Amino acid sequence: MNFNALKIMESTLADLEKSGEKKSMLLHSCCAPCSTHVIKVLKNAFDLTVFYFNPNIYPAEEYEKRLSEQKKLCALWNIPIIEGEYDPAVFYNAAAGREKDSEGGLRCRICCALRLEETAKRAAALGREYFGTTLSVSPLKNATMLNEIGQALEQKYGVKYLVADFKKKDGYLDSVRTSKELGLYRQHYCGCEFSLNEQPC
Repeated sequence: MNFNALKIMESTLADLEKSGEKKSMLLHSCCAPCSTHVIKVLKNAFDLTVFYFNPNIYPAEEYEKRLSEQKKLCALWNIPIIEGEYDPAVFYNAAAGREKDSEGGLRCRICCALRLEETAKRAAALGREYFGTTLSVSPLKNATMLNEIGQALEQKYGVKYLVADFKKKDGYLDSVRTSKELGLYRQHYCGCEFSLNEQPC
């Protein structure tokens, strides 16, 4: 896939905002800090609902802490939130055999695809017009990979996927700054137990 994701995203948002009619979107969120910047970028073009589906997060106490922060942000900004099922076995079964992969490797792609597919499936069931994810705001997440997965799922489920790269134009830095301003907990690892010794996301 060879295209400028930022340019496509900006063009899509400009067209939607110009129309004056917000489209409905189910936005997968990996965590509250990353979603801060993404929500700010999307709120004028979309009627957003956050979908918190992250069965990869380890341990359960960490999952609950991140979920609590996501709920805190959504309440503060008046954004509806849906919690997906937290069943770590779903992630472990999908990632079996890839435990030693580094961040950004095949295990990461499998994990992202798992979460994006559930988002697309839920968006279709709820009648949402778009689905998307906050994942590309992280410098450690490959936007091209995410967009490839998202566009394939668009074809499979019949819900439009928002091509994006939220880390561009200091998106990640804005997420760090905003989460600090709001006093949100920022995790020190991506989420799964295999990423505990990796760089922070």
